[in-house]
Amino acid sequence: MPRISQEKAGSRNMLAFLDTIAFAEIGRAMLADPRTDDGYKVIVGSLPSRLKLMDGYADHPRELVNIRPGLSSTAAGRYQILARFWDHYKRQLKLPDFGPESQDRYAIQQIREQRALDDVHAGRFDEAVRKVANIWASFPGAGYNQPEKRIEELREAYRQAGGRYAGETPDEEPAQVDQESQLDRIEAKVDQLIALHLRDGGS
Repeated sequence: MPRISQEKAGSRNMLAFLDTIAFAEIGRAMLADPRTDDGYKVIVGSLPSRLKLMDGYADHPRELVNIRPGLSSTAAGRYQILARFWDHYKRQLKLPDFGPESQDRYAIQQIREQRALDDVHAGRFDEAVRKVANIWASFPGAGYNQPEKRIEELREAYRQAGGRYAGETPDEEPAQVDQESQLDRIEAKVDQLIALHLRDGGS
């Protein structure tokens, strides 16, 4: 779950979208491992059986990891942030560190810059995914010659994270009807009708 509040994120859909990015970039197994701090400490190249983690959140780890011949990366954190971009956004957003909320704010800024912010808030999920695919290599259509998630997988992760689609209520749970309360109201109405019937001389 993102550490940024729903108020700061702008909507529950944004929180769900951030969870979806983490699912795609980190994977369920590593997100579930408490040592990763919900993915915020993960350094690129990690596997569930061989974690590579940051020691703390003072700064981006800036560690160049050889993924395979011809491919190295400095990606780190829940949203696999590249070192070469971090300093710019740290200054722009006045981020105090590389901590969880700073990473969340970075990811939201990336979504904003791809003009997908309104799509995320409104639940236009597929359109938002399409717009930010060039930022996150695990998204379908990213085209970075790396494994990509299917859109169906992302939709499932988004829904499980509490995301809602356009046309649904994005920031509220569907109205829940308490069955016992409903029965109480029905019984009260019946009692009221009986009282009126008796008052009017019914037998």
